[in-house]
Amino acid sequence: MTKIKNWTRKESQVLQKTRIFDFCEAADVSPYTEKEHRFVFIDSLNWVNLVPITEHNEVVMIRQYRHGSQRVTLEIPGGMVDAGEEPRKAAARECHEETGYVVKKPYSLGELNPNPALFNNSLHTFYGHVSEYRPITNHSETEKTEVELVPIDRLRPLLLDATIEHALVCATLWRFLDRWQQEKLSVER
Repeated sequence: MTKIKNWTRKESQVLQKTRIFDFCEAADVSPYTEKEHRFVFIDSLNWVNLVPITEHNEVVMIRQYRHGSQRVTLEIPGGMVDAGEEPRKAAARECHEETGYVVKKPYSLGELNPNPALFNNSLHTFYGHVSEYRPITNHSETEKTEVELVPIDRLRPLLLDATIEHALVCATLWRFLDRWQQEKLSVER
C-alpha cells in the first residue's frame, strides 16, 4: 500500500491563453506539511490517436511537418477532441480528415496521460479496420498529410530505429502491437 497522498488544490489561474491550450499556475497544499506551493500546468482538451488497419493488415499512417521539431514525422492519425465530442468519434473524424480513410468501428486501447507532471488531459487510444476511402475535400491551410501504408510486421523495427519517434504515437502503437499479438485482431472485422 502506498504512502503517497494527493495534494489539495487551493486555487488556480490562467497565466496565458492560446488557441491550443492554456498555461496555468496553481497553489497546491502539501498533505505532509500543510504548506502551500505554487506549480505550473498546461490545461488542454483531451487528445486521440487511432491505428487504422486495412484489409491487408497494413496501418494507414501519415507523414506531416511538425512545427515543434521542425521536421517531417511518420505518425498515425490523431488530434484534439472537440468540446462535447466523444473520443471514439473524434478518433474516427481525425482518421478521415488526415487520411481519407473511414474506420468501421474504433476499439479502445485505453487512456494515457501525455505527461502528468505538466498536462491535465488524457490521450484516448484506439484501433479499427478501415472500410473505405473517401478523398479529403476540406484541406487545411496549416496541415498537409501524405498517406503511407505500413505493414503491421514493419511497425516494431520502425519504432525501435526511431523512424516513428512521436512519443504518444509510439505508446499507442506499442499497446496496439501487444494487443495484436495477443488476439490477432484481424478477426474483429
